[in-house]
This record gives sequence, C-alpha cells and structure tokens, in this order.
Amino acid sequence: MVIANPIYDVVFKKMMENEKVAKFFIGTLLELSIETIEVKPQEYTYEGEFDFTNPKDVEKYEARIRERHSIWVYRLDFIATIKTENGEYKKVLIEIQKAKNQIDLMRFRNYLAEQYKKEDIVNNEKVILPITTIYILGFKLPEINTPCLKVERNYKDLSNKTTLLTKSDFVEKLTHDSYIVQVERIDNKYQTKLDKLLSIFEQSNFVDDKKIIKEFNHKVDIEEMKIATDILHHSGTNPVEKKKIEDEQEAIRTINALFEDEKKKYLKELTEKDIALGKKDRELGKKDKELEEKDKQIAELLKKLNQNK
Repeated sequence: MVIANPIYDVVFKKMMENEKVAKFFIGTLLELSIETIEVKPQEYTYEGEFDFTNPKDVEKYEARIRERHSIWVYRLDFIATIKTENGEYKKVLIEIQKAKNQIDLMRFRNYLAEQYKKEDIVNNEKVILPITTIYILGFKLPEINTPCLKVERNYKDLSNKTTLLTKSDFVEKLTHDSYIVQVERIDNKYQTKLDKLLSIFEQSNFVDDKKIIKEFNHKVDIEEMKIATDILHHSGTNPVEKKKIEDEQEAIRTINALFEDEKKKYLKELTEKDIALGKKDRELGKKDKELEEKDKQIAELLKKLNQNK
C-alpha cells in the first residue's frame, strides 16, 4: 500500500480529523486511555512591520512573503483537549517541524507561552488545564538516538532526598511533560503499539523523489492503524489531495529561499552600515587624538609662560 507522508501539515490534519485516529495517536504516545477528544488546528494571520531583531516578526515576514508571491501554505498548530478514563482533562499541544530552524524554536516558545495564558472551556465553564506538548521533528537531535522521547517531571523532596508519589493540581498547571518524535530515527520495528504508530512516520521506502509518497509494507492488525493508513492512502493517491501536499512542499521551499535571500540582503546592509560607522568612529578617534595633542601643546605653553613670569 502506498501512503502519503504525514509529516506534512495538510496530511497530518486530514489524519487527525478522524476521532479514532486522534485518540490512537495521542493515547499511544501519552500511554493513556482517552474517553473523549477534540482536536482543533490553529491557523494564524500576522500583520505589522517586520524587524529581524524580533523573533515574532519573522512570522509576520513569512506571511508577507506568502501574500506577495501568491503562495498559500498550511502553518498549523494542533490543540487537543482530552478527557482520560479517570475523568481528568488535559490540553495537548502538537507541533510539526520539518527542518531545524532557530526561528521556529522561538515560535514554539512564544506559542507555548500564549497557551499558558489562555483559559479553556470545559462543560461551559472556564478552567485552567494542565498542558502536555508533542513535537514531531523532521530532523535529528544529535544527542538523542531514540525515535520517541518523553521528558517528564518528578516531585522531589529536597529536604529528605526522596521522590514524592503525590501530585499537586497547582504544580501540574504550571509545569508540563513533553514528548518528542524524531521521524528520521524511526526504524523498521513493528512489534509494540508505539512501533506501529511510529511506522507511518518512518522516512523511508519513498516511491518519488519529493518524498511525498511511500510504500507501507507492514501488516495492519489494529483498527485505528487501518483507518490511519486508509486516510494516508487516499491523500497519496487522490490527485487533488496530492496536489495540496506538493503545493505545501513548494511553498515551504520558496519561502525558505526567499527568506534566506532577504536575510542575506539585510545582513549585508547591516554590515555595510557597520563598516561606515566604523570608518566614522576611526575618523572621530583621529580627531580626538589631534585635539588631545593640541591640548597638550597649549598646556606646555601655559606652563612655560608661568615659569617665565
């Protein structure tokens, strides 16, 4: 079976629109049984002046490039509100990042900060939910070899040097666990439930040079996996859906190229300004030295005049 690469936002969105697949994806990673789930893709529009020194403004700049060149591309963050079998509600933030970029790291931090400031609605009441983050990375973290990483918190009593087993609602809402999937490190394992989930993100067996469509050779023996692979198969074989992926891929490539060109131009202008300022500083420094020499000469003359008197 051929399937579309779910690392693309348009494909991932299509997959997560199915409730069973969304429960399977989040529940498997978080090792939770999920009773209810609501997934909302968040798409943002940015306006205002651009300033390279402000990380938030880079997002505005990218949006402006898309508009200027008539390029449309998904830039989505996913928020899932889940209710576990024990009745606990959580807010899960899902981020997809295909390439390593310092600007996007700042985007993640800014987005996370915004979510911490927001109240949520549960059963028509405003509440503050604990947050869990999931990052799907299209690049490798050189220090971490595992394809799936959990960064979790422990409650440690520093006085007694013991780990506490109890949880605090106050602490849970101010700190969060995080899950990181490195798609480039996913291998051919297909044994556990987690292995089977990760297999659809494996970046191998591509049938095209663009790495949009790949061959999925594993035996599907879980209902949710059957639904997920059917959705991905449709996205990879339907001409309309496939065109959306190609448009997103081309838009990302074009934006990155334009962004780098503009950035180089901006840095060149800064360098030229720095050189010009440096030249002025040297000229001013030279004049300062000349003034110092004249001051010394005047001081010497005054000293001689006082001696003659």
